[in-house]
Amino acid sequence: MGAISLIALIAAAIAFSAGGIVVGKILVRGSKNPQKGQAYECGIPTVTSPWHQFNVGYYLFALLFLIFDVELVFLYPWAVVVKKVGMLALAEVLVFLFILFMGFLYAHKKGALKWS
Repeated sequence: MGAISLIALIAAAIAFSAGGIVVGKILVRGSKNPQKGQAYECGIPTVTSPWHQFNVGYYLFALLFLIFDVELVFLYPWAVVVKKVGMLALAEVLVFLFILFMGFLYAHKKGALKWS
């Protein structure tokens, strides 16, 4: 039953994806407006080329946010079963949070959290 379910899931995914594209092509009327191809910057007309380099600090800040955000998601399953697993799990989570906090302090000390 596992292989059949997987094949049915893949077929359903392809059908829904292709169906959405086909329905969009049929129902949505396209326009040949040259403004549709321009970059959109919060309603303000573009002044310079959109192909310029950004400060690497923004990229680093986003990566750090993702790392800490994803790590904190791992706390949700623990919170669901905290009463069942007992004190050992509490100690493990405290070690996990300590390591996470040390990573945060390291990033702060290196200046990775400064926006400018």
